Amino acid sequence: MLGNTGYPVDWSWHDAQGFARVINTSGTMTSLGGSIATRRVAEATAAAMPRFVRIHEMQARASEVIAQLTGAEAGFLTASASAGITLAVAGCITGLDPARAEALPGDPGPGNGVAVQMGHLCEYGAPVSQAIALAGGATRIVGQSTLAKDYQLDAALEGCAAALYVVSHHVVDYGMIPLETFAAICHAKGVPVIVDAASEYDLTGFLAGGADIAIYSGHKFMGGPTSGIVAGRRDLIRAAYLQNIGIGRGMKIGKESIAGAIEAMAQWMERDHDAIRAEETRALDMWKTAIEGLPGITPVRIPDPTGNPLERLQVWVDPARAGASAAQFAEILGRQDPPLIVRGHEVEQGYFQLDPCNLMQGQARMVRDILVAGLSDGAAAAAIDAKAAAAAARNGGTQAYMDWLAG
Repeated sequence: MLGNTGYPVDWSWHDAQGFARVINTSGTMTSLGGSIATRRVAEATAAAMPRFVRIHEMQARASEVIAQLTGAEAGFLTASASAGITLAVAGCITGLDPARAEALPGDPGPGNGVAVQMGHLCEYGAPVSQAIALAGGATRIVGQSTLAKDYQLDAALEGCAAALYVVSHHVVDYGMIPLETFAAICHAKGVPVIVDAASEYDLTGFLAGGADIAIYSGHKFMGGPTSGIVAGRRDLIRAAYLQNIGIGRGMKIGKESIAGAIEAMAQWMERDHDAIRAEETRALDMWKTAIEGLPGITPVRIPDPTGNPLERLQVWVDPARAGASAAQFAEILGRQDPPLIVRGHEVEQGYFQLDPCNLMQGQARMVRDILVAGLSDGAAAAAIDAKAAAAAARNGGTQAYMDWLAG
């Protein structure tokens, strides 16, 4: 247990609020708050709080910034990327018909299909198919879990209002129809393409590659308040925005989050991304050097699976030599003081990952020392039930909700 002695980390907010300290090496995870906002974003968010403003005017300003950021014709902000999927689907179903928008989701009318490759029907904290259903859409599955064929997509498009393409580390990364081909097939049938790119760095490539709407998280890599960015064709954006008179009412975003998201987008265009990558690389190298000599531990720097310009440290664990499994070590690291939350959604494969993108100042050295202490103590990790640790990695997202206020 390291505590905080000798590390220049500011825990004053956690301590004053009575919240548990936590170090996030799992990435831009919603369950940990998404990401860390800059002072400018925080100030822009706070500045809007004591003032009245016309929300449509703020959204028009956001549209201008989104267009500059993504190359889209227009855009708007909503509560989250997941909300963005639902609103985009709904807009494709109703167009600019307010009566149809008010009838969703119970009475979508004909032509409410949404084509999705089976390998893209992932869970990102909730099923992607549910985001479609909330809009009154009917998921039309294309292909099988590991293979989708062009003619299968073409056949599925009959009666579809839209097609959804998901870019995520959660989806099957082989055997799927690539975006440009996917879009060409859909456009030949007059079906617009929505891309869920919530956690992606590439803010222009999906629209350039054929998407009619691209959806991003405003609070992950962007570093803004909790929000979703919906960008694309002006007619489809207007139709999606119209859904705020219906199903979108519960997904609305406030003035403070709009102001903060606008500032975050502006900062993104000014950011020195190379300097940020260099700092992250130094952290990865520090951690790799510190643990690569430990018995049964093999750290390897790996690229991001969806092509984002970043790397993570993948820590392979040989239980016979290390004394415990990857799942057990991931669990024991999360019990340290402060807890080190690793990227553990694939621990059953024999590894966990470390993502340096959300470190607070001074935390890189803390991570190094927690890793060395935790990974050197196979006996402590082995005391954790191995099956329970693996199950926690698989079920933990839901179990946390089940356990909340349970007593």
